[in-house]
Amino acid sequence: MKYKLPILALTGMLILAACAPATPIEPTPDVLAVRTSAAYTVVAEFTLTAAAFTPTPLPPTETPTQEPPTETPAPVFATDPTQIALGTPGELCDDLSFDPTTVDVTILDGTAMTPGQEFIKTWKIKNTGACAWGDGYGLIYSYGEKMDGQPVPLGVLVEVGQEVEISVNFKAPTKIGEYTSAWQMTNPKGIPFGKAIFVKIIVK
Repeated sequence: MKYKLPILALTGMLILAACAPATPIEPTPDVLAVRTSAAYTVVAEFTLTAAAFTPTPLPPTETPTQEPPTETPAPVFATDPTQIALGTPGELCDDLSFDPTTVDVTILDGTAMTPGQEFIKTWKIKNTGACAWGDGYGLIYSYGEKMDGQPVPLGVLVEVGQEVEISVNFKAPTKIGEYTSAWQMTNPKGIPFGKAIFVKIIVK
C-alpha cells in the first residue's frame, strides 16, 4: 500500500501535464534571409541619398560662337580685262608711238597765248598696234588743264604702221600762268591706249 501513493501522484502529474496548454515553439529565424533584407534596405537608403544630393546640370549660358561666313575668292583673270574688252584675249590690239622731234605739228611747248585765245593743237602719231584705226577712234582728255578742249574727229582710216595728224581745239584760260593739257587715244569701246600726248602754253 505504501507504493500506491507515489504511483498515483506520478500519474496525476502526467495527466495534468498532458492537459496543460502547450507552450508555442517559436520558429528559428532564417539568418540568411534577415541579412539579405538588411542589405537591400541599406542599398535603397544609399540610392535615395545619392539621388537627393546629385546636382542637376544647368543649361549652358554661353552663346556658341558663330563661324564667320566663308569668303568666296575673287575671280582671277587669265588675261587683262582691257584685252578682253577689245575682243582679242592674249594680244593688245591697239598701240601708238611718236617721234619726240616731230610729234608737235603746231603750238610748240611754251608758246605764248593771250587770255581766252583760241587755238588748234595738232600732233603726229603712228599706229603701232595690230588693228587699223577707223570710226570710233580718237583723242580723249587725260589730265591737266582741259582748256575747253574739243577733239577733232579722226576722219580717215589709219592702217597699221601708218602715221596720222590728229588735233584738238583749245581755248586758253583767262588767268595769267602756265598750263598743260594731256590727251590720249581711245578705241571704239572707250578704252584708252598708248602714251599721252600734251600741249603746254603760257598765258601772258
